[in-house]
Amino acid sequence: MKNLPDYFGCLVFDERVMKAKLPPAVYNSLKKTIDEGSSLDPDVANAVAVAMKDWAVERGATHFSHWFQPLTGITAEKHDSFITPSPDGGVIMDFSGKELIKGEPDASSFPSGGLRATFEARGYTTWDPTSYAFIKDNTLCIPTAFCSYDGQMLDKKIPLLRSMQALSKQALRILRLFGHTDVRCVRPLVGPEQEYFLIDKELYSKRRDLVFCGRTLFGAMPPKGQELEDHYFGAIKSRVAAFMAELNEELWKLGILAKTEHNEVAPSQHEIAPIYSTANVATDHNQLTMEIMQKVALRHGFVCLLHEKPFEGVNGSGKHNNWSIATDTGINLLKPGETPHENAQFLLFLCAVIKAVDDYQDLLRLSVATAGNDHRLGANEAPPAIVSVYLGEELTAILDAIEHDKPYNGGEKKVIKLGVDALPKIPRDTTDRNRTSPFAFTGNKFEFRMVGSSNSIACANIMLNAAVAESLRIFADRLEGARDFKAALQELIKETIKNHKRIIFNGNCYDEAWAKEAVEARGLLNLRTTPDALPKVLDKKNVDMLTLHGIYSPAELRSRCEIILENYCKTINIEGRTMVQMARQEILPAVEAYTKELADTLSAKTAAVSGLDAKYEKSTIATLSALADEIHAAADELEASLAKCRAVGEVIEASCAYRDLVLPKMAALRAVCDKAETLTAKKYWPFPTYGDLLFGLK
Repeated sequence: MKNLPDYFGCLVFDERVMKAKLPPAVYNSLKKTIDEGSSLDPDVANAVAVAMKDWAVERGATHFSHWFQPLTGITAEKHDSFITPSPDGGVIMDFSGKELIKGEPDASSFPSGGLRATFEARGYTTWDPTSYAFIKDNTLCIPTAFCSYDGQMLDKKIPLLRSMQALSKQALRILRLFGHTDVRCVRPLVGPEQEYFLIDKELYSKRRDLVFCGRTLFGAMPPKGQELEDHYFGAIKSRVAAFMAELNEELWKLGILAKTEHNEVAPSQHEIAPIYSTANVATDHNQLTMEIMQKVALRHGFVCLLHEKPFEGVNGSGKHNNWSIATDTGINLLKPGETPHENAQFLLFLCAVIKAVDDYQDLLRLSVATAGNDHRLGANEAPPAIVSVYLGEELTAILDAIEHDKPYNGGEKKVIKLGVDALPKIPRDTTDRNRTSPFAFTGNKFEFRMVGSSNSIACANIMLNAAVAESLRIFADRLEGARDFKAALQELIKETIKNHKRIIFNGNCYDEAWAKEAVEARGLLNLRTTPDALPKVLDKKNVDMLTLHGIYSPAELRSRCEIILENYCKTINIEGRTMVQMARQEILPAVEAYTKELADTLSAKTAAVSGLDAKYEKSTIATLSALADEIHAAADELEASLAKCRAVGEVIEASCAYRDLVLPKMAALRAVCDKAETLTAKKYWPFPTYGDLLFGLK
């Protein structure tokens, strides 16, 4: 048995390797670049490149690649070998600082949302030294940012790094007011919980919808689903356990802190969760995790489904984004302290988050908006599309006491004056968790539960970092000029609580009454679908904030709105076309074949026994014949609605058309096909059923 501490991170060029392989001066210079963001000396880059190449070659690497995250939602890589011709006709293994720092992939085929013309092919990748290089499939992968020839962002890493920088800058202003002169930077820390389904590879290959769309477009529910709640945290099947064991080993080799694994609520659904790390590293690791999950699954005869709603009627898959902020000195700024000073600091950062979520609830919602996630949000298995904050009873009571200058009854009955009287010590878990809340405080962090299972976590964290940075900027502007810091702090917190308490809700977010209260009484947004949410990124307040902090330019925001909505349209178009094909080429022939068998049986029975009722055959033939006509008509209507939507030129209008015209037609076709499935003999049904898929793992 391998010793985990010995092989953990063995494929990562991390600090341990750097310290061992680099000269002290080079290591210290690189460390300063990583920790403080200082520019990298070219001589240092060359020294790092040589050491990185030698280390990688020792471990069997033959190629290197700038590994980046374009706006496709997945990662990209172009492999170049280390070989360079030598004068004697052989080759040498070479890798320079220039190759480490900068790459030049063809950018013409990646989404740009109108930022550049198709013929403008040049793009650049730039090394992100804050995220360690690693070896994957005998290739040295160098995490990089990706931009166009004229400097426009074409990826998700650059805005993420910018949002982290903006958050750090504004948080430092606040910390200086509390006397923290030793803090050099503040980092957002993230731990994403990844949910997924495992299904048998042979069954997967027989479902055209799974192959083309990643989710089932048809399927009647089997007699048993998840209602017995016997899968959640249940014993892990041997075959699945073997997959998880290999998955852990592969992740640990790459330094990914996979910590927890278990069965999720739905049959064949599972979860893996890491220890949280810096936001950009966590994003890189999550992208790697999704890729490796799929590769390892295939080796075990599975297919790993990352779609947010692969099966109608059972639990979908999310990716809970656990977010906190901490200083480089090790202080978690969302952890309640034990002294008046610490409590005041915690409450100010808490209020900054509350204000950020309220002011920019639209940005948080649109950061998780996809065609797949629209099926999950609000389905009583995930938060609704309405953003709210859960604090728990104790924290809510404390904020209420501060707002109204009244005694807090949870401890010593004293009016809370920040910086004078101490708040009672707040344990990490003072109240139960609220799994229905989109944004829940869980002791020293917030759990943003709206992120979809296939989503990059970059977008959610960009918007969260940016919104909190803006709250802190407003707070710092006000407090830095105050004559009496303590009095100004007290008033600021009171005012923030009063102005933004509408976003705090500790009840059941699945309750229909909450949706009505949220919108009608509290004035919160209910952006139910991606076409509702995405255009909000172009609202003036959002553009102003995101450009002020240097995270996006107006053109980059317009491009991202177009790219995501275009992806939404393409996704639904593919799903609709797949449904039409499956209905005409698979389902209708199956229904007709079984109807013919019934008709032949009916003829034989009535010929053998005169006057026989044969009620089953007659009734089923009549029902299936009617259903076949309905399927035919519904497929024609869906095809016509798809054609109509494809003719719409403007992307926002087109996305609304797909939502309003195509999705109802898809639902109608599915309903009649699923009914036909329940009446058709199993031997005739053309593809594996829900029962096969969900309960087929042995």
